[in-house]
Amino acid sequence: MNPRIIAAALLLAATALAGIAGAYPNDGYAGTGIRRLERLRLQLEADPEHADLPAGGRLGTADIVLHLADSRGDSVSFFPAPDRRLQAALEGIFPDRDESYSVALMDITPGRPFRYAAIQPERQFSPGSVGKIAIAAGLFAELRRLFPDDVDARARLLRERVVTATDWIVHDEHAVPIYEPGTGAFVSRRVREGDAATLYEWTDHMLSASANAAASLVWKEVMLMRAFGASYPPSPEEEAAFFSGTPKTELRDLAVSVVNEPLRAAGIPETRWRLGSFFTRRGKAIVPGSPSLGTPAGALSFLLQIERGAVVDAWSSLEIKRLLYMTARRIRYASSPALASSAVYFKSGSLYRCEPEPEFTCRKYMGNVENTMNSIAIVERPDGTVYCVALMSNILRRNSAVEHQTLATFIDRIMGRP
Repeated sequence: MNPRIIAAALLLAATALAGIAGAYPNDGYAGTGIRRLERLRLQLEADPEHADLPAGGRLGTADIVLHLADSRGDSVSFFPAPDRRLQAALEGIFPDRDESYSVALMDITPGRPFRYAAIQPERQFSPGSVGKIAIAAGLFAELRRLFPDDVDARARLLRERVVTATDWIVHDEHAVPIYEPGTGAFVSRRVREGDAATLYEWTDHMLSASANAAASLVWKEVMLMRAFGASYPPSPEEEAAFFSGTPKTELRDLAVSVVNEPLRAAGIPETRWRLGSFFTRRGKAIVPGSPSLGTPAGALSFLLQIERGAVVDAWSSLEIKRLLYMTARRIRYASSPALASSAVYFKSGSLYRCEPEPEFTCRKYMGNVENTMNSIAIVERPDGTVYCVALMSNILRRNSAVEHQTLATFIDRIMGRP
């Protein structure tokens, strides 16, 4: 079989088998209209010991706060010098591990001095699905542009704007949870053309289930917000005319602008983080792409700016943090048993490719040509310790999901030391 076909098939398998993680607090249905949250709430009401929800996933919406939203956060707009003890402890985890490992770590525990440590924080990787956080930033930036002084109007648009899936979703193998509160019907399946959901729900699918289809639909809507301004949302006919009648180069520039300008405004330079290409084949055909890149330094900066309330503004930062909060099943780095009692705000991304090789069997997250795995997390431990971490790697022929889970345990162990 053609090696390119093998690689494509394996990439599809990786997304299909990734499973569905759950994010956003379980009491969030009333405020967001994200329907699957009502199912989770009812499950917890019927079974308070619901096995799929770890202890750290039971916070309510009001429990989630920004830890650097006061003047204390001003001092993390840049990275301090590495803390000697923390740097030594971090380096002690990696001496015999793959040279590609790159990590940036910051302790932001309230009441304690900041502590920073890193290994190759400026090394560039393909960001994969972690790049979807830039789409979220772009969405909230355009909401502020539409309603600069009215966060209730922003939330209302997220709840009430219904977007129907079209061919922009082609192709995506991720499953998303679909729940109807009126009937109790529930199914986990791929997004189909004709599926309708609100902007809040598509954003939730993009971040918690990491659905490429949802990412393309949300990114499209962000472009339309910028293009139509106060006339948003356009009619289906106006939308079709815009995308067919606008030169491809202008569409490309618009797409790049709306998702990267919020990163630049938050102080994250293009050399540290850039999203350039849609996540579906059809999206890329309509809007030409450009290279994407990510670094641990860029990803850590994003997390710190979330905590400062500096990704768009404080309301937007807090809402993005809630959308990243893991409630149900945890995966990859976040699946470490050491984190079960901690609140975890998480996004991951992977990309692996294989080619034939004697005595080597390619499996998911074990590519021999490329095997990128990226994990970013804010962790709030039960003992009050709060830290942000970005871990990226390209470990060939090894299960990088298991590797990241193991490293999460080691990193949490050193963060628990006084």
